[in-house]
Amino acid sequence: MRIAVFDSKAYDEQALNNANREFGYELAFFGDRLGRTTVPLARGFDVVCPFVNDRIDADTIASLAAENVRLIALRCAGFNNVDLQAAERHGIRVVRVPAYSPEATAEHVFALLLTLVRKTHRAFNRVRDGNFSLDGLVGFTLHGKTFGVIGTGKIGQATLRIARGFGCRLLAYDLYPNAQLAAEIGFEYAALDDIFAQADILSLHAPLAANTHHLINAASLARMKRGVVMVNTSRGGLIDSQALLDALKEGHVGGVGLDVYEHEEGVFFEDLSGEALQDDVLARLTTFPNVMLTSHQGYLTEEALANIASTVLGTVAAFARGGELPNEVRTSA
Repeated sequence: MRIAVFDSKAYDEQALNNANREFGYELAFFGDRLGRTTVPLARGFDVVCPFVNDRIDADTIASLAAENVRLIALRCAGFNNVDLQAAERHGIRVVRVPAYSPEATAEHVFALLLTLVRKTHRAFNRVRDGNFSLDGLVGFTLHGKTFGVIGTGKIGQATLRIARGFGCRLLAYDLYPNAQLAAEIGFEYAALDDIFAQADILSLHAPLAANTHHLINAASLARMKRGVVMVNTSRGGLIDSQALLDALKEGHVGGVGLDVYEHEEGVFFEDLSGEALQDDVLARLTTFPNVMLTSHQGYLTEEALANIASTVLGTVAAFARGGELPNEVRTSA
């Protein structure tokens, strides 16, 4: 099998090459994101392997079909960037990596959260400048706070377990509540409005779909506690960024940790240090002392990269054998 890997970085190449020792496939790595204009790079390949910000719309899929590509093997959990109906029309199957390292992303939630609530980023910069004053560095303890999680999939569950270790009161929302899971971890399911009203800390772990797009908006922000701290390591489109910016300016939101952003395509994963940001909202967010932004790195651990690579190539192997694809995504998913 010949596999064209798009939107590839050095760490992707290393992980996939290491995993490929077991399979022996022909891998080609392209830094370009997969889209309408880059489909010709896939000529002669059986499989394309795109990432989270590649745009695999109907036109892209039609062009892939014309190049005889038979499988789209996403190396991410999300698939909202793929037109599944178009893929099915053209007989191209789509697979993903549903759970590569839930703990990696959950731990990043707390890397962002603890930085925000204990202001360690500001303290670090001060000490480097010889300023050992503690003025303005008063934070708050997580113990005893109400920690709300939206989405109790694998990452949400890992996040809840860590929050329990900090001694937080745990609330969660999910379309499909699991009473056994709640009892095992020690959290309580609640309505969204109740979580918005009670949570001191809110962590987002929902997939991006029509019913979750801009789940956090001006109305939901207004229902939250003044001073709420919010972390999003899931999908940028869950938050209306302009509404968040307004709530930050008004002081209603006490802090935000963002590892994703709704307009991150073409920005995240790239070195733009020599350019001016063209997104005015994102540029403004970077100026707030109570906003922590990272560039979609929640998954970026050695363990997660290895799991992603082995899962992708293992699924390709199942496809080559004509067997069932356990990670296949269909329009009914």
